[in-house]
Amino acid sequence: MSEDQTHVQEFFGARAADWDRKFPGDGPAFATAVTEFGLRPGDRVLDAGCGTGRAMTALRTAVGPTGTVVGADLTPQMLAAARRAGRDAEGALLLADVARLPLRDGVLDAVFAAGLIAHLPDPGANLRELARVVRPGGGLALFHPIGRAALAARHGRELTPDDMRAEHNLGPLLSGSGWHMTSYADEDDRFLVLAVRPRHP
Repeated sequence: MSEDQTHVQEFFGARAADWDRKFPGDGPAFATAVTEFGLRPGDRVLDAGCGTGRAMTALRTAVGPTGTVVGADLTPQMLAAARRAGRDAEGALLLADVARLPLRDGVLDAVFAAGLIAHLPDPGANLRELARVVRPGGGLALFHPIGRAALAARHGRELTPDDMRAEHNLGPLLSGSGWHMTSYADEDDRFLVLAVRPRHP
């Protein structure tokens, strides 16, 4: 594994057991974000960097019994916590790096990624990998249950113009990675960016 992968595993592995207890009120925000994402019954969706699987119940509700939900995460302890919470009943849990997914080209309709983008070692290449596994016309949701300013305050830092998640930075990053940003919301109680994989390059 790369140094970045090892760091991510160590960081989240140490926090996995208490993750859901630390953020007990996030469920409604996840559900609202999934609703806004506009998934349809029968869709095939990946929860990229799924952690403890907090989005999986909402994703399963959105795609229905005929849909497919897969949660992928690099950290075994996070997936173990997801199983303890019963979220493996909502879909398959996969130990995998979202930078190199064991999935065929264009096999998915959508990717939901909560809190993921800040932890990507090579955001451009990693977003291209997410685009690879999504069909043309498919969607991407980048989500966090609080906005950029609130998250920066939680971590004791200030927002800077070079923040990757700022609209003026994220739009070009997505467009250079096989996505077209269709909406951008950065509010105190949520961060939600929706993008689509263009049907024609």
